[in-house]
Amino acid sequence: MADTVKIEDVPVDETWARLTADKGSVLVDVRTRAEWTFVGLPDLSSLNKRVTTLEWQTFPDNRIDPEFVEKLNKLLEGAGVAKDAEVFFVCRSGARSRSAAAAMADAGYTRCRNVAEGFEGPLDADHRRGQIAGWKAAGLPWRQG
Repeated sequence: MADTVKIEDVPVDETWARLTADKGSVLVDVRTRAEWTFVGLPDLSSLNKRVTTLEWQTFPDNRIDPEFVEKLNKLLEGAGVAKDAEVFFVCRSGARSRSAAAAMADAGYTRCRNVAEGFEGPLDADHRRGQIAGWKAAGLPWRQG
């Protein structure tokens, strides 16, 4: 997959602000079902929105889903999301989401964004996530899957 477009990294607070301000913007969580269930999910209910969930990599083999673009395109089209809508991609720390955003940009979505630091952010000094950066650490709404 060629990275034909520069994917903007957007801080979590700015992501929240943009999701709040732009009715047509969406958040796509590309983590695994296990992460959604045991770590939690961003909660957009106060914005009258729902997070779109689709695994970028399958668990436990960590294989990139070869049908990811086709599946997500179908989900977004079904939800009435335009190809020029701002689409934010989030994962644990920002790596998988960057790849997913690039794939969807290559598929014609013109405003794909990577949520910088992801849902849990980097490891802290005690080797734990969710404490120093990311969606959870910023105190943004989330719920247990």
